[in-house]
Amino acid sequence: MFAPLWQISAGAATLIWLCIAIYRALFSPLSKLPGPTYTILSEFYLLIQEFTGKRREYIHELHKRYGPVVRLGPNEVSFTSLEAMKEIYSSGGSGYDKTEFYTLFKQFNTRTMFSTLDKGTHSQKKRFIAGQYANTNIMRSQVMGGIQDRADAFVRKCVESGKSGIDAYVYLHCFALDCASHHLFGRYGTHSIEKKEDLEMMEEQSYHDSLKSNLAQYRWPTMSEIFEKIFKPRPSPIANQYVLDSSQKLDAGEQTLIHKLQNSKDNFQQIQMAAECMDHLAAGIDTTGDALCFLMYQLSLPESWHVQDFLLKEFNDNKEKSLDELPYLDAVIKEGLRCFPPIPMSQPRYVPAGGRTIDGYFVPGGVIVSCQAWSVHLLNENIFVKGDEFLPERWLNTETSVEMNRYFFAFGAGGRGCIGRHLAMAEMKCLLREVYSRFKTRLAPDMKGRMTLSDQVISSRPLDQTCKLIFEPLS
Repeated sequence: MFAPLWQISAGAATLIWLCIAIYRALFSPLSKLPGPTYTILSEFYLLIQEFTGKRREYIHELHKRYGPVVRLGPNEVSFTSLEAMKEIYSSGGSGYDKTEFYTLFKQFNTRTMFSTLDKGTHSQKKRFIAGQYANTNIMRSQVMGGIQDRADAFVRKCVESGKSGIDAYVYLHCFALDCASHHLFGRYGTHSIEKKEDLEMMEEQSYHDSLKSNLAQYRWPTMSEIFEKIFKPRPSPIANQYVLDSSQKLDAGEQTLIHKLQNSKDNFQQIQMAAECMDHLAAGIDTTGDALCFLMYQLSLPESWHVQDFLLKEFNDNKEKSLDELPYLDAVIKEGLRCFPPIPMSQPRYVPAGGRTIDGYFVPGGVIVSCQAWSVHLLNENIFVKGDEFLPERWLNTETSVEMNRYFFAFGAGGRGCIGRHLAMAEMKCLLREVYSRFKTRLAPDMKGRMTLSDQVISSRPLDQTCKLIFEPLS
């Protein structure tokens, strides 16, 4: 008697899978790379880690076990070495092409500079945008004046909080939103620290967990419509309308990004201008807001109170100097970005056709390769001695800091590194100087738990966490 059809189908599927698994185990070039045996057979376990928000920690633990080269799946490899970083992200100027993962960051169904996959098209777009993010433009009075105004607003909120303290997560992300929108739209920038309607825009952008929806669309793009019904995409009606309206203003100021885009009309249509601005707005909120939140939490721990004292001394001794002339402040921020990188997850790229040798291993074309900043910064202990400790002083040694800067991956690397790094650094320096020249910060008694990078979920506030701090005025 014949077996049921479903049993025959299941048996055939199992046989096919076994044949593929045997072939991979015996003949795949990735079989020679370090990593758990199951990773050459299937990416299933990696998918579990992704959908439970544990991919970053999982990869980190694999690197601790297997070293700087780790196979993550039949078609994916992770690296932590300088050689690999340079090859993947800097070879040929802009490194390897991005994977479809970055399609998730399209805005208004339009590819932006960040979500463009091939480096050639990216370079063309970058030529028209990079000037507005150059340090010379960021240091202009129109830009720094806006940042200073928003830092002053944050300080006023700290004063108002008194002994009860405030949830710094909220207002640091408001500060990041306001600074980003000011750089994008000048006089039409937001004031979310003071205005409820702008605060709602920050909450819309920061409080929604879109991880599962994004990953489902990335892994199974043909089923994206089904997944959108199961995992609701992040709704952004307030921010979308704000950007669409503001991107049509013609008097924002020549220092703004929208002014630059508007004067490149042959290269950017109206919806492309709005998409670029929306992309930069969302990125500016999450990255700078998260970086400041984790850093100020660290500074507010008892073991870091001495860092606050050193900052205050530097500020008092150098009142007439610019932000770029404060080496200890720079060291504190760099150490914060090293320990709590705002983009801590993998930055995936495709190996070009023909394959490449990366860190001594041949990797075929089409394989996904990546580095993640958290592991690069913590596991290269010959470069970052006591890498799991927060030690700003490490950056003050001019000899060792040269090599550390080569491994510094908080803003990515190569031609496709974070274009907003100078703006982000200016925002962080300005805010920290205003806060720590006026206050001592401490954890509020009702602050629950500890904030570690493991608590961070990309594009989502840790819903069971706050960063409640008390700002004690200096006598």
